[in-house]
Amino acid sequence: MSDSVPEPVEARPWRPDDGPPPHVWTWPRTDPPALLVWSHGRWRWATVTARQDRADGTIVYQVAVDLTGSTSVTTRLYAWPQPGLRVGHRSASEPSDRLPFGTSVPHAPPR
Repeated sequence: MSDSVPEPVEARPWRPDDGPPPHVWTWPRTDPPALLVWSHGRWRWATVTARQDRADGTIVYQVAVDLTGSTSVTTRLYAWPQPGLRVGHRSASEPSDRLPFGTSVPHAPPR
C-alpha cells in the first residue's frame, strides 16, 4: 500500500511578489511537533522547525529531515496537506509567533 504514496512536493520559499509576508509560528526546541515524510520508499521522521501561514491560505511547514536514511539532515518546505506527509508527533506546547529571546528582527522566511 505504501508504494503507491507519492513523495511530497516541496514548496518554494515565500517571495515579496507573493503578497504580505507569512505569519510564522515556532515551538520550543525541547518540544517540537514532527511530520512523517514519504521519501525513498520509507516514512522519514521530520522535526518541524516552523509553520508559515501564507496570505493565500496555504500552510507551509519547514522541517529538518533525513530524506535518504544517510544521517544527512536537510531543511525542506512542504505545503500541508499532501499524501506524502503525515502527522508524526504533536507538540504539547503552544506555538509562538513572538521574537526569539535576544533578537530584534522579526522572523524571516527561510531562504
